[in-house]
Amino acid sequence: MNLTKKFILLTFDVEDWFQVENFKEYISFDSWNSRELRVEKNTHTILNLLDSFTFKPKATFFVLGWIAQQLPHLVKEINNRGHEVANHGNLHHLLTKQPVTEIIKDLKQGKDILEDIIGKKIYGYRAPSFAINNEILKIIKETGHVYDSSFNSFSMHGRYGTIDLANKDKKGIATEISDNFYELSISNLTIRQNILPLGGGGYFRLIPFPMFKLGMNQVLKKDQAFLFYSHPWEFDPDQPRVEQASKGFKFRHYTNLDKTHKKFESLIKKFKNLNFTTCINYLEN
Repeated sequence: MNLTKKFILLTFDVEDWFQVENFKEYISFDSWNSRELRVEKNTHTILNLLDSFTFKPKATFFVLGWIAQQLPHLVKEINNRGHEVANHGNLHHLLTKQPVTEIIKDLKQGKDILEDIIGKKIYGYRAPSFAINNEILKIIKETGHVYDSSFNSFSMHGRYGTIDLANKDKKGIATEISDNFYELSISNLTIRQNILPLGGGGYFRLIPFPMFKLGMNQVLKKDQAFLFYSHPWEFDPDQPRVEQASKGFKFRHYTNLDKTHKKFESLIKKFKNLNFTTCINYLEN
């Protein structure tokens, strides 16, 4: 990648409101087919917002295989608008709690579904809830992916995994794990060896924008790139409420949903002079 430029990598995990890990205890897989699908409308909200800018920022959409099977036309729309379609697995399982055979099956199914829909190779993968480890990274490469984008270095979240990046070549935010296989880590802020969560999601909704922008600038100064993540359901304040969920899970899921759209638009406007690109294009740049 060209380190004389600064890059913004916008990434979205395309899953619906009833598939998130925080609600797994309350929403069974057997009920998915009967739930209201809202992901298409919410993804179009993101696509239309990106298209509203004259410079047409490009993004990477990690699409769940289950969603792709329900809405193949949505996957084609993402691709046709010039964005990257990448793999989010098939059934949104936490990989760190699955046997190897099931991990391989889930990754292959998700990748095959997406490639059949758009007729193009799928290069990237992101694990649900950033649940990753070194052994899973090997499987991701073995299933034909060129990069993974599942490592979140913030250590105080119970589901996030850990991987060993020591003694690995790093350029910008890309770490070469092995020959022709890379990790694109979520961007966090390091202050005096303390890692603070910043990359997006609930942290983006909770942190006041001036502070988030300040953190982004610090990361960009250090890495020349910032990898941001979000979900279509985070643009949907009118989504159904899972009332039986714990107060903590409801706080993490629902707080400031009504502010995401405007805040995300402000982010793009603030950094409009930088290069908004897809994950695979960043690696190839």
